[in-house]
Amino acid sequence: MLTTQQDTTKDSRRQMITDLSSRPDSRTELEFKYGQVWDTHELCADFNVQSFLAPFVLVARKEDGVRGTLVFQTRPRFYFDFTPTGGITC
Repeated sequence: MLTTQQDTTKDSRRQMITDLSSRPDSRTELEFKYGQVWDTHELCADFNVQSFLAPFVLVARKEDGVRGTLVFQTRPRFYFDFTPTGGITC
């Protein structure tokens, strides 16, 4: 029998999405706050996207296979705050 797991992060993720949507930052502002920022084309060049769970995206860095997460805002669509999770993909 399949069981459905409860998403314990749903409310906090929804609040993050609301916050990001209500005051989207420019690329320059995001770079100042978080360092490197990617648009969609740059994301695809540097990472293999594994899954989305807004406002997070699970990725594997193409350069070295390190897995991690990025945060994204919708408009304008930018990905930022890469946080390695320590796992390496093959």
